Amino acid sequence: MKVCVLVLGLSLVLTVCMARSPYQAVLQHSRIRGRQQGPNVCAMQQIKGTNKKYFTNCKQWYHRKICSQPTMITYECCPGYEKIPGEKGCPAALPLVNIYNTLGVVGATTTKMYSERAQLKEEIEGPGSFTFFAPSNEAWAALPTEILDALVSNVNIELLNALHYHMVNRRLTSEELKHGSSFASMYQDSHVHIHHYSNGIITVNCARLIKPDQHATNGIVHVVDRVITAISNDMQSIIDIDDDLETLRTALAAAGLTSVLQNEGQYTVFAPTNEAFEKIPAETLNRILGDPVALKDLLNYHILKNMQCAESIVSGTPMETLQGTVLEVGCDGNQMTLNGKAIITKKDQLGTNGVIHYINELLIPDSAKTLLELAEGSSVAMATKLFVEAGLTSHLTGSEALTMLAPLDEAFKGSVTMTPDMRKLMTNHIVKEQMSSKSLYHGQELETLGGLKLRVFVYRNNLCIENACIAAHDKTGRYASMFTVDKVLTPPMGTVMDVLKADNRFSLLVGAIQTAGMTELLNQQGTLTFFAPTNDAFNALGQAELNKLMRNPGELSGVLRYHLGEGMLVSGGVGSHTRLKPLQGEKLELGVRNYTVYVNKVPVADADLMATNGVVHAVSSVIKPLPPKLDREQADGPATPLRSAASSRANAQSFRNDDLFQRVVKSRSSRTMIHSQ
Repeated sequence: MKVCVLVLGLSLVLTVCMARSPYQAVLQHSRIRGRQQGPNVCAMQQIKGTNKKYFTNCKQWYHRKICSQPTMITYECCPGYEKIPGEKGCPAALPLVNIYNTLGVVGATTTKMYSERAQLKEEIEGPGSFTFFAPSNEAWAALPTEILDALVSNVNIELLNALHYHMVNRRLTSEELKHGSSFASMYQDSHVHIHHYSNGIITVNCARLIKPDQHATNGIVHVVDRVITAISNDMQSIIDIDDDLETLRTALAAAGLTSVLQNEGQYTVFAPTNEAFEKIPAETLNRILGDPVALKDLLNYHILKNMQCAESIVSGTPMETLQGTVLEVGCDGNQMTLNGKAIITKKDQLGTNGVIHYINELLIPDSAKTLLELAEGSSVAMATKLFVEAGLTSHLTGSEALTMLAPLDEAFKGSVTMTPDMRKLMTNHIVKEQMSSKSLYHGQELETLGGLKLRVFVYRNNLCIENACIAAHDKTGRYASMFTVDKVLTPPMGTVMDVLKADNRFSLLVGAIQTAGMTELLNQQGTLTFFAPTNDAFNALGQAELNKLMRNPGELSGVLRYHLGEGMLVSGGVGSHTRLKPLQGEKLELGVRNYTVYVNKVPVADADLMATNGVVHAVSSVIKPLPPKLDREQADGPATPLRSAASSRANAQSFRNDDLFQRVVKSRSSRTMIHSQ
């Protein structure tokens, strides 16, 4: 029976929670945080150095920041309650009085004074059921002097009209103030526009309700943080009459978007001023203005699908644009920010179908950029410089369908200069087709501008093109795309046998392969992963054991085949406890620790020596099978403390230009070092 009651109780609680409005949810959280101070006490977060207070949600409570500014916790009576001298908390319910007197109780004394001056007092003292969005004292004080003087100098008309616009002829609690709703005001039935955001903030014509739900005998009062004015124009009309938006007006017409801002909707437009357009290089601006597709993408990137008043923003939030990607809309103190930049110069210019915020910097989406512009806006400065120095600018700025494979800056180390070999290498970092990484598949071949075929390897933990794995989300430009990769490509220049013969470190291994009769295996087509013992590895066996091994081709073949795995496994494809089936023997256990690849506890000294029929990883010890009961974690090598991700990644991805020169001259792949411990 108790279980049934408990289940029923939980169901009721869940139902109530689901039914609460966002404002009621944060109010309830504020009550919970304030209950130690006594009954009906709400915890508020006040931005330090200001009078701005907010009911708190869980995230804000622990971060103690609003709009990146530190907050302090204050405690006050929750709406509808008051203190009693000598008692803890706020035990008494406020006595219900009419709206006129409620204005004084909630601290909106200036609105109360102007109501009397405008001869509104009798109306809001008498019978009826009204909603009054009452400006706070600070809201009236913030009005420009000339506007306030114009209102109060003609009290029988302008001031009364202004106050009536703040009123609705019915009682509307916060629960009834639904997101996107509008209500006819008592001034010529002009509508007021409500937005009830998921963070609990409610606005009316972008003014924040700072003291909602103050009940009265003849209605309800919501104190707001600014004086609101009637809205009559749509957003396109606002743009049409503002000389600061002349260039935007022309661009909207050229892109055929004028009707969007005239139609019904609830949009947010970040409107670039003439100054914002003038900051863009003339060549770039003319290219975009002359390209209808790029222009439409650019303008849609400035329009959010939903209406966001400035007061609704308390932290950075990604928001979807009409262009399809997102902008991070945030705030820093009193400033509204876009993608972390405080570029908004004028906020909350309201239209009947949305809100306009003016910005002094043009936002160019990736979809309107050339390949060069994509690269210049990313962390691939060194690669960008080398592409330009290699004479590839025409490809990067034209309308060819291409995909750039751009190594991170950390992939280069030391002084990198342009040479004929480097020019050829950079040309092979550009693929002839515009691609998406989501469309790549294992075994696919990509043709480069240099005529090489690059192979695609799909692993459980990574997507790699030859030795380089994709390290960031794609950037898709107007005609071309950019893949950021973690290493400089080392295209294959020969078979596995060619790779070994070209490197003096493997002279003993080459002899062993010939003795074991495996030369043809390493020259024929296929996909092999060879953990290749260096001369040091063989010498570590001791001369007697080495001689014995070399005299027994069968045993030697078995040892070497245990070092050869089936399939192609580059270092980027190795995860925790990766297994590889050798050509002879049960299994090879691979892992990564401290950004070093281990195979059966043996560290890989030099990884990803790419070949046309496989990949070579140099090891400094001959690999032996692990004991049957050895804990698999030991296959990853010793449990050493991890270095910082930044330093480890820089080491793992570094690339030396002098190494490149030497290895390209030798007609084999350049090398990305995986450092052993």
